[in-house]
Amino acid sequence: MDSQQSRVLVQLRDLILKGEFGPGERLAEIPLAEKLGASRTPVRLALTSLEHEGLIEPSPAGGYQMRRFTSQEIADAIRVRGVIEGFAARLLAEDGAPRQLLRELNECLTEGDKAVNKPTMELDDYAAYVEMNDRFHQLIVQGCGNAAVKRIMDLLDSQPFAAPSAMLPMQSSMEEGQQWMQQAHRTHHAMVQAIERGQGSRAQALGEEHVEIARMNLNYALERPELAAELMPGMKLVAGKVR
Repeated sequence: MDSQQSRVLVQLRDLILKGEFGPGERLAEIPLAEKLGASRTPVRLALTSLEHEGLIEPSPAGGYQMRRFTSQEIADAIRVRGVIEGFAARLLAEDGAPRQLLRELNECLTEGDKAVNKPTMELDDYAAYVEMNDRFHQLIVQGCGNAAVKRIMDLLDSQPFAAPSAMLPMQSSMEEGQQWMQQAHRTHHAMVQAIERGQGSRAQALGEEHVEIARMNLNYALERPELAAELMPGMKLVAGKVR
């Protein structure tokens, strides 16, 4: 993939996940090319890639349109992410994580502690936690050394609200948000401990359990659509409640 096509693909995916386009909205090549300052060819190729990812669908009028996602699809993607990340953590525990990786994971734990373990979290603390959380999960997936795991995670991360920190904005608006974040970070600590001790089954179970907070955030967002639309505009693409 050349640099322009790669750039256009990243830009288009970002616009979609941020709710730039409504469900059913047609995605025409020429307006998109003008919007992105690109030629039509990389836009056309990017649209094909986005259809393959499941973010858009063919339009009855030709070309592509924005699709609507069900809340169950999002919940399922989050759950699969937990299984894959749990497996990645298991590989690290059983194969032995490099010292440098363990050092970086423990740095994440320290940064997270500073953000969540205080009487009241400010917006800067939530932002710091999101940055730490993304890095923590990236280290687990990339560090396990399994290329297939990384490819699957790249696909899941491209789905609306399935990435590790995608649902965290809702927590900054809820009374229990800081408690949920503290609980999630305790799981980070337990995962690193399991990896360090070579406890593969425990590491996998913790990875799978960890995503339940993201599913709780999804339900919270669906019950408060106006607030969710303000904090996460892309939520307008999601319909229905999780069973």
